Amino acid sequence: MAPYRKTADLPATLAVFPLPGALVFPRWQLPLNIFEPRYLNMIDDAMSGSRLIGMVQALGGPRHQPALAEIGCAGRLTGYSETQDGRYLITLTGVCRFAIRRELDVTTPYRQVTPDWDRFAHDLAAPPEGEGSVRQSLVEAFRAYAVANSLEADWSAMEDASLETLVHALASGCPFTPMEKQALLEAPTLPERATALTALLEFGSAPGGDSQVQ
Repeated sequence: MAPYRKTADLPATLAVFPLPGALVFPRWQLPLNIFEPRYLNMIDDAMSGSRLIGMVQALGGPRHQPALAEIGCAGRLTGYSETQDGRYLITLTGVCRFAIRRELDVTTPYRQVTPDWDRFAHDLAAPPEGEGSVRQSLVEAFRAYAVANSLEADWSAMEDASLETLVHALASGCPFTPMEKQALLEAPTLPERATALTALLEFGSAPGGDSQVQ
């Protein structure tokens, strides 16, 4: 991973990939299958430049120009391969969240924005582990959620995982709605994200529960 120690190390413009339900969190990996020509172009340009791509939620509207969520997360291209039919199989590793200051008027087939990194500068350092009670509540909520939804889990791996790994694995892997995932992404700190995730899991494990962020 590139040594991004401060927000000044991050680019002043950022290519964005609007995709509902697919988010990357700081230090978490997101695999993607790229096949649209405009995004193949985006990957080519990123590979020869900063290697950073902003993942943002698409909020509806025209397929080729959907509305964008205000906050996304930049991922660095840390894995790349090309298939025989011309697709790119990539892995993004999350670096830092950003707020969109404005969208740029560009000639590239993909969209670009001016990102505001400063409010998420703390993403550049691994967070403290936090209170054990937060972690325990999260594990207990997921146990109930797994039973209610007939899910299997590697409980030994969960016990060994850091709070950040556990939170991001569950936030990415559980079938939450795009807006629920957006709410998790926007949680200011890791303990707050863990608490919000615990609430979603508890609601999703209740009889007749259907987790929806209000």
